[in-house]
Amino acid sequence: MVDIIHRIGIKSNSAQVYKALTTINGLANWWTEEVQGAEQIGGKIEFTFRSSEGEVIGKMVMEVYELKAPEEVVWRCIEGPAEWIGTDITFQLSQQGEQTIVLFGHRNWHEAVEMTSHCSMKWATFLLSLREYVETGKGNPSPHDLKIDNWN
Repeated sequence: MVDIIHRIGIKSNSAQVYKALTTINGLANWWTEEVQGAEQIGGKIEFTFRSSEGEVIGKMVMEVYELKAPEEVVWRCIEGPAEWIGTDITFQLSQQGEQTIVLFGHRNWHEAVEMTSHCSMKWATFLLSLREYVETGKGNPSPHDLKIDNWN
């Protein structure tokens, strides 16, 4: 199994970061503008990614697997790209001084493939968007995200 992992500090309290990770409005402000679903454990949240021209370039559904306010969020991918099905998205939060440290993981990939590399870089850009959103109120969700290659 292969994991994508990142660590980022956000100048805010963990409750604010947790809210950005667990509400439809919060998610729409840093990951993708097109998000809908149920936020509670067992709920399913659908994320749609579009090109700047409006073409759907990706869609995935996450089951909310675990919520421990304000320190942990876990989703399981149940629909989306074949490489994502059955993977877990994890956010572990800890307050360290004036920052909330986010330990991010996209875990349990079956193998390291080209998409793993692409997703690692994209997750890094979206975590920067999360930080922007929490610290300033304005993130860079899809379709306004940083484009990194010809897959987006």
